[in-house]
Amino acid sequence: MANLPALQREGAEAPPAAQGQPAATRQWRQVETEDEAAEQARKAQEAHKPLTPEEAQALRALQPPMSPWRVVGVQAGVGVVVALLLALSPGPMVWTWSFLYGAAAVVVPGALMAWGITRPVSRSSAGAGVASFFVWEAVKVGTAVALLLLAPVFVQPLSWPALLAGLVLCLKCYWVALLWRGSKKN
Repeated sequence: MANLPALQREGAEAPPAAQGQPAATRQWRQVETEDEAAEQARKAQEAHKPLTPEEAQALRALQPPMSPWRVVGVQAGVGVVVALLLALSPGPMVWTWSFLYGAAAVVVPGALMAWGITRPVSRSSAGAGVASFFVWEAVKVGTAVALLLLAPVFVQPLSWPALLAGLVLCLKCYWVALLWRGSKKN
């Protein structure tokens, strides 16, 4: 494969067969030498230069990181507000407790993960941060599964539709937190 000639865009006009096409149409031609291919690769790499520290700081100011605690807080707030609305409604209380347990099955594992990835040990190096993220994501999933399996033990009687509604609604709160971040930026 390395001996095959590379292809390069040529700025020539379109061939006579393509006269009806716009003038911006270009042809492909073979690069004759590896030196030309290396020169093209060098030019492409120069076009993607790293940011200076000032440019990186300006970019960070435009795109501040979002705290995972904000997401957990939004999830908990939505879960509690909807559970209160369910408690005030004329429906059975089993819906309220089941909904609240479904919300807790999202908030508790999310809080564990937020605690784990915001510890100073997680931020000591890039490798430690990535490893920490995967470990705490596994803890989060395991905790959520365990909470769902234990739901019939802790909530008697249990309404699975209400539990799943709480679970899904709190999971979708990521979008609310992202939209909230976007509105504060403006």
